[in-house]
Amino acid sequence: MRRTVWRVGVGLAATALATTALLASQSPAAKAPTDSASGFTLASTDISAGGRIADQQVFNRFGCKGGNVSPALSWSNPPAGTNSFALLMHDPDAPTGSGWWHWVVYNIPASVSSLPAGAGDPQKNLLPAGAVQGRTDFGTPGYGGPCPPPGKPHRYYLRLYALKVAKLDVPADATAAYIGFMVRTQSLAKAELMGLYGR
Repeated sequence: MRRTVWRVGVGLAATALATTALLASQSPAAKAPTDSASGFTLASTDISAGGRIADQQVFNRFGCKGGNVSPALSWSNPPAGTNSFALLMHDPDAPTGSGWWHWVVYNIPASVSSLPAGAGDPQKNLLPAGAVQGRTDFGTPGYGGPCPPPGKPHRYYLRLYALKVAKLDVPADATAAYIGFMVRTQSLAKAELMGLYGR
């Protein structure tokens, strides 16, 4: 009798473990919406993946003397259902406790697949119609290049998100962190490019 009970108990435990594993594999956490879709890529003629960011893209204040020109970017193979794009540039190594937002662009039309160099300058009007630049941690909209404190090189991530919506519903004066949160809630996929800069 004891042996029979033991076998039944083992069988029930095995069934429970299998059910738990199946549910976990089907849970939202197992299918993060911001994971890069297969084939969705972001590239630049100005920044090589994992390479040093050129002086042309570096900030021109705070002891840095770069050109502060936003890099040329192009992307391909966004997922089906993409209605717009958002671009976020972030330095997670900045000594602020929350990194540093260098560039925020959203409401990029789904028909667009590139941005020219210098598009981050609000005075040049090089962004596609409808696209909006959000306020960065420099305090104003537009591109602000790398300018880390002297020491170990920082990582600068350019992340392009394919969004479910044509327009992101955010206040005109929204912070970069708030826009980043809203972008991720509407994201279908992301493609990213990381460059390094130190001084």
